[in-house]
Amino acid sequence: MNDALPLNFDPAGLVILNAIVALMIFGVSLDLRVADFRRVVAHPAAPAAGLLAQAVIVPALTCLLTWVFRVDPALSLGMILVAACPSGALSNILTWRARGSVALSVSMTAVSSLAATVLTPLNFALYGWLNPRTRELLSTISIPAAGILAQVALVLALPMLLGMLVGHRAPRFAAASERPLRLISLLVLLAFVAVAFAENRALFVERFGDFFWLVVAQNAMALGVGAGIATALGLGDADRRALTLEVGIHNSGLGLAILFTFFPAAGSMMLITAFWGVWHLVSGLLLAGWWARRELVPA
Repeated sequence: MNDALPLNFDPAGLVILNAIVALMIFGVSLDLRVADFRRVVAHPAAPAAGLLAQAVIVPALTCLLTWVFRVDPALSLGMILVAACPSGALSNILTWRARGSVALSVSMTAVSSLAATVLTPLNFALYGWLNPRTRELLSTISIPAAGILAQVALVLALPMLLGMLVGHRAPRFAAASERPLRLISLLVLLAFVAVAFAENRALFVERFGDFFWLVVAQNAMALGVGAGIATALGLGDADRRALTLEVGIHNSGLGLAILFTFFPAAGSMMLITAFWGVWHLVSGLLLAGWWARRELVPA
């Protein structure tokens, strides 16, 4: 696959990007315990519904909408890749800002991140094939499923297990460093995306109209799916805010890491994935700020 877009990217930045994603997951996992997963098993309704929305409904709707509205195949594949990525540390920070259930948010991030080791490459290949407009383009791509699975495990599952181990063995360190690590890794990720935008400013401006509304619409759809499922389940206000943000916020940093590693010529996919990294921060902060000013409705 070759979009023939002259993206300016230093390959050394890939190591930094993978490290940022891993650091974000490590920070989230410092406060995780095995008991958190037991609670998910004991009370699975909200986490299971959130995982269903993340892993099935949002990717399926993305596939359908890109087909119905005849979105450019390369941009469509970028949207499908983002939809296949799990939530990340940003959703936990935004849930805290929104006065939502941070415990539910963190447990959902943990479950979705572990599931993503299999579901991210699977969903990307499946929904890329199911969309007739992207099927031909997908057939030109050699998808290294084992390689993607290994990378996702390396930047999601391994940092999570390491974070849980450190949190268990050094609880004081975990308590003191958890929030700073989340914020620092988030700021570094934003700086990375900002530098990428700056180095490719002319290209982003030229193609802005191609991807802006696609990202806005997809993000709004994902947030709407999360809110709809939470409402249908009759969840309390704090849980509803957490589930909405978990489904609506995606780990676009992981998507970029996959693209730069395995599809370095996929310029359109990189454009839309990089802009996702900016836009979901904007939409998430706006929504979380609005909720922060509203009292929680008693369950």
